[in-house]
Amino acid sequence: MLRVLNRDAVVLGLFKKKANTLLGIDISSTSVKLIELSRSGQRYKVEAYAVETLPSTAIVEKNIADLESVGQVITRLVEKAGTSTKQVAVAVAGSAVITKTIEMDEGLSDEELEIQLKMEADQYIPYPLEEVAIDFEVQGPAPRGNGRVNVLLAACRKENVEVREAALALAGLTAKVVEIEAYALERAFSLLAEQLGGTEQELTVAVVDIGATMMTLSVLHAGKTIYTREQLFGGKQLTDEIQRRYGLGADEADIAKQQGGLPDDYISEVLNPFKQSVVQQISRCLQFFFAAGQYSKVDYIVLAGGTASIVGLDQFVQIELQTPTVIANPFANMTLSNKVSAGALASDAPALMIACGLAMRSFD
Repeated sequence: MLRVLNRDAVVLGLFKKKANTLLGIDISSTSVKLIELSRSGQRYKVEAYAVETLPSTAIVEKNIADLESVGQVITRLVEKAGTSTKQVAVAVAGSAVITKTIEMDEGLSDEELEIQLKMEADQYIPYPLEEVAIDFEVQGPAPRGNGRVNVLLAACRKENVEVREAALALAGLTAKVVEIEAYALERAFSLLAEQLGGTEQELTVAVVDIGATMMTLSVLHAGKTIYTREQLFGGKQLTDEIQRRYGLGADEADIAKQQGGLPDDYISEVLNPFKQSVVQQISRCLQFFFAAGQYSKVDYIVLAGGTASIVGLDQFVQIELQTPTVIANPFANMTLSNKVSAGALASDAPALMIACGLAMRSFD
């Protein structure tokens, strides 16, 4: 795979390396998503896609707690997708990864950088080196020059990588690349830029990924992530309120949320207050971003994650925050294989940003 700084370390594939066709598999708190892409010229094609729900106890605080259950779900996922590809790109949460930009001498080979980083890494990583997986990439000349370059060092606890490898192995798959969720999201965002007004280089865009329990704000400028923030908030709060108000079980409430059939007061008494909570959470995260740097506005808000599929949420956010708002669909300009349902893919598209970005690693 890639480089290691100690003999026993698992390797992170955080930075762009040529790979064979990879399945993008996103293991989130409530489901596992799979995307397989091919490319002809600059045009992508969705070869396979599937989503499978996880048991409620399988993932705890973004960590795999029930390895066997996750492995079984991934097995079903692969069968459902009908793919024969065995190599996978998978991601770890940004909160699980330490990144540090350090200055080093210009002109060092990868081997020389590796040796020097091995000697210096313990200054930057608060864990024993034998417990971490590490990768690095030369970013370019250091601002002060003087024959120095900036090197981005990234490190993750080995256990976070190994448990994902083990879950994939139970399904007969191999983790070829492990990277940070934010990098995968950034890669998928490049497919959205052409759908927005202006050019990618000019735009400052807030991508708001609202999952079941966590909301992540990623602000991108000129296509690169410049700010991220996680907030404990998600679609499960709407499901819980449906359960409480209408006396439904968790599965019944989730189905009703997606398919309808709830009493007449649902929109005014449950859904609209939840939409208002979404607006408040986005506004709060954006205020933290504005307070942290040189920006006072964003050009667009892009809603991603399963909660983004709530009908009318984009218009509600746009009106309340006075910012153009769209629903993420990285597949809008892709062709589809015969075994991919266009309707199902369009419905799930906002939740597939990370899986799509991981699948795109095949073409780096």
